Amino acid sequence: MRPVLAHPLRSLQRNILAGIITIGPLFVTYLIFSFLLGTLAKAGLPVVQLFDTIFPRNWLSQPWLQPVLAIVLTLVALYVVGRISSLVIGRQAFELFEALLERLPVVAKIYSSVRQLMDSMTAKKESSQRVVLVDFPISGQKCIGFLTRTMTDAASGELLAAVLVPCAINPTSAFLQILPMERVTETDLTMEQAMSMIMTGGAVGPNTIRFSRPAPAAVKEFTPVEEITPPAPLA
Repeated sequence: MRPVLAHPLRSLQRNILAGIITIGPLFVTYLIFSFLLGTLAKAGLPVVQLFDTIFPRNWLSQPWLQPVLAIVLTLVALYVVGRISSLVIGRQAFELFEALLERLPVVAKIYSSVRQLMDSMTAKKESSQRVVLVDFPISGQKCIGFLTRTMTDAASGELLAAVLVPCAINPTSAFLQILPMERVTETDLTMEQAMSMIMTGGAVGPNTIRFSRPAPAAVKEFTPVEEITPPAPLA
């Protein structure tokens, strides 16, 4: 390639790459919000169209207004459901609803799995479900995992850990590992930090992380001081 064209092409490539790096996060954020808002609008749009049919108004038939009202109605419905589920009567009704779902053969498996996964992702730091590091795929290489529960080996009585290891970039697929608790490395990462690292391939995350297991405290050997025999009294 001629030197005259090499510099402009390198400059063009560098500027295009800088533009992708600048616009990339904004574009991904736009896609996520578009998906969420589109889902909320689809959920509430039938109710808005029903209101438009029952109460015909010119302003309610506006194409831009119906998605907005659908999103607002969906958010209000989610708030009401969350508010009711936080009350005692609401919790009892929700437990009854879950008990009915557990009787359905296929729905029970899917719902219980998704429910446990959501509980694991939203678990607080002080609970038994937390972010850990495990040796995967080989010893010495660690992956971020979510400790979902602990259990006991029926043969040896050893404490075991069930760790869900999600795949980077695509956390919808994951590996479930059952390994001794002594091979699990505790971290100080929150669920949000761990999910950010997984979704971005490690590009977004804290500057420090607890990678090694803390060494057991050294036990200092105690050497007794020899007793000094007092000199014999002078005659």
